[in-house]
Amino acid sequence: MTDTTILLVGHGSRKRAGNDEIERFAAEWRARRPEWRIEACFIEYADVLLDTGLDRAAAGAARVIVIPFILNAAGHVKMEIPAAIEHARRRHPGVAFECTRHLGMGRELFKVLMSQLDRLMHELHMPDPCTTGVILLGRGSSDAGANGELAKMARWIFEDTDHELVDLAFTGVAWPRLETAVQRQVRLGMTQIAVVPVYLFTGVLIERIDAQLARLRAQYPQIAFALGTHFGFDAGIFELVEARVAGAETGETSLLECDGCKYRLAAEAEHLHDHSHTAGHHDHGGHGHHRHDHGHAHHSRDHGQGCSHESAQHRAPHAGCAHHSHA
Repeated sequence: MTDTTILLVGHGSRKRAGNDEIERFAAEWRARRPEWRIEACFIEYADVLLDTGLDRAAAGAARVIVIPFILNAAGHVKMEIPAAIEHARRRHPGVAFECTRHLGMGRELFKVLMSQLDRLMHELHMPDPCTTGVILLGRGSSDAGANGELAKMARWIFEDTDHELVDLAFTGVAWPRLETAVQRQVRLGMTQIAVVPVYLFTGVLIERIDAQLARLRAQYPQIAFALGTHFGFDAGIFELVEARVAGAETGETSLLECDGCKYRLAAEAEHLHDHSHTAGHHDHGGHGHHRHDHGHAHHSRDHGQGCSHESAQHRAPHAGCAHHSHA
């Protein structure tokens, strides 16, 4: 692919270390694939933003493969990246721009999350999963579909393990927050809680999670907490981006869901922001989308022994907890 540039498009972090990690990922990927030309840019909070990244990728190339280096398909993936690509096509009419799907919440990512959970269970000295809750902790989005993708991961973990409680929480925008999920699990009798952050790289929100866990450990000294970390350098992530390139080569994943969609164009006027800054105006920890119909990814099974989980309306905890089996 000597005439092709692969462009990783990261979200961008207000914490420089987060952007540096994405640059390091690109460098490590180049070392794995020295025959490929691999570049990186960011949507916001960085020096090299999307338009500049697309222009750099197009220089001397006949083809640019854009990979949204983002886990969930919210507004950035559905609207801003396709819009920027359309503008780049007009600036560089001799270059073919293709966009793969974002990283997404598929079996590849599920494998990475399961590896994280396995490590946390070892850190907790392999306790009984019936009394060990799991909380998947995501960024949170005003896009219900993006939050639903994380809920799917919670469901898969529930079905693939013996954990009786697998909940969902968010660090910003969406609800519930980590404190609420922990409170619920403690009330339902969990004595250990494994918190799995669903983040590729470090950043302001990773620091927020660390501070939250420190406070929760002090608030619940009787609970053993294990906290995972960001996983962008996991071998599975390298395999996933290479699968995206392979899909572009075969034409299997050449478009985003909203690339070229007429309905996206109507939505852009309300959604698109000016990302020409390096220190953005988005408050991803804000409360502007607070709703009280908490969309927890709580799960329940009727074991016939008083172990069905409470609903999002926080029913009173039940006594007893028989393991579910996987027939």
